[in-house]
Amino acid sequence: MNIAPYILNDVKPLSIDNKVKEAQLVFNQLTFSHIPITQNGVYLGCLSETDSHCFDADKTINEYKYALEQFFVRAQTNWIDVLEAFAQNSSNVMPILNEKNDYIGYYELNDIINVFNDTPFLHELGSVLVVEKGMKDYSFSEISQIVESNNARLLGAFISKIENDVVQVTLKLNNAGLNEIVQSFRRYSYNIVSEFEEDAYIQNLKERSEYLTKYLNI
Repeated sequence: MNIAPYILNDVKPLSIDNKVKEAQLVFNQLTFSHIPITQNGVYLGCLSETDSHCFDADKTINEYKYALEQFFVRAQTNWIDVLEAFAQNSSNVMPILNEKNDYIGYYELNDIINVFNDTPFLHELGSVLVVEKGMKDYSFSEISQIVESNNARLLGAFISKIENDVVQVTLKLNNAGLNEIVQSFRRYSYNIVSEFEEDAYIQNLKERSEYLTKYLNI
């Protein structure tokens, strides 16, 4: 997916020689968490809004050069890696450098999130299923086989959690035979993390049946 059209240049980076109060003014006017800082056109890093309000407004940014955060993406970085960079750096602005390390603009977080919203994973109608299994035991090929063997369609999948050698995989599926898919995953020793009304209904009937059997055997 091409995200080059989302490269912005309407807010220019500040120079390392600008005063801190100029950065504070930018932050007061905009909703940026960070602003890129350059020196003679070379990108040095980002100044955070929090830091800017802790520094002496009459000093230059250069005097606080140590506080600049060195994060960026490349012009050719794919949108998923860009989204990851936003999350890792707790920023809503992401500087972009070309292969020569020249600053060429920035992405805004909301624009990249909108790209994600337009993917079939979120845009297509369907259900989300979260399954988990041991890290050494699961495989995406097995997961796909379980879904497709039940005549369903896998719209997307990603690892959403890893903890204590257990992997959680979030799946987006069309709604065909959802309960059959859930039961198939259980037969393959996957734990079902998410709950579905249909699955809960079947489980409830099973529990009532077991209770009735125990009652009749008394």
